[in-house]
Amino acid sequence: MPRSARVAPGGMPFHVINRGVGRQQLFFDDDDYLAFENVIAETLEKSPLRICAYCVMPNHWHFVMWPEHDGDLGAFMQRLTVTHSARWKQHKKQVGFGHLYQGRYKSFPIETDEHFLKVVRYVERNALRANLVRKAEDWKWSSLWIRKFGSAQHRRLLSPWPVPRPRNWGEYVHRPETEAELQALRRSANRGTPFGSPDWTHKTAKRLGLEFTTRPRGRPKKR
Repeated sequence: MPRSARVAPGGMPFHVINRGVGRQQLFFDDDDYLAFENVIAETLEKSPLRICAYCVMPNHWHFVMWPEHDGDLGAFMQRLTVTHSARWKQHKKQVGFGHLYQGRYKSFPIETDEHFLKVVRYVERNALRANLVRKAEDWKWSSLWIRKFGSAQHRRLLSPWPVPRPRNWGEYVHRPETEAELQALRRSANRGTPFGSPDWTHKTAKRLGLEFTTRPRGRPKKR
């Protein structure tokens, strides 16, 4: 199967995810989460990038990012994961014990319409979906919490969206996805398939060389 390239041109938003190697837990207490958010802030200073949404979970994290220039996303993610890995291992006294993350981050481009809103909802209701909280905004390590309760310094981590945010956004986040929506989002997350309308997905996959991500897996059927 073709190996997915890190295709991330500027000007379009992306969903980005990475996990601990072997799905190991990365964050055990508030100090671990705060340390990661500090790395996010430091990385933004050195590799500027627009972060529209994020959610940090015990063994993985999600971002919705909107790079301005080609290469911005890759530069940001490399600095973020390398810095966090080094500090995590030093703090946990595990320097030299192998990789922290499962490997390369996974990403997929998003159409800037209602599909963007669906991706952000998917990210911001992650802790609620995992039954870690009763309300999505109660998960402190997410952009939803920051927008509602965060300090001015905290909110500087976040950038405006490429589409207007609905006034009833909180209600929208608490509206569960349909099974079809979840399957489509997870397929894009696993394969790097552009997430949008059929026509946009086809054109974007062709333009970015991601056509293989839209094809069924497995050997072609014999005629």
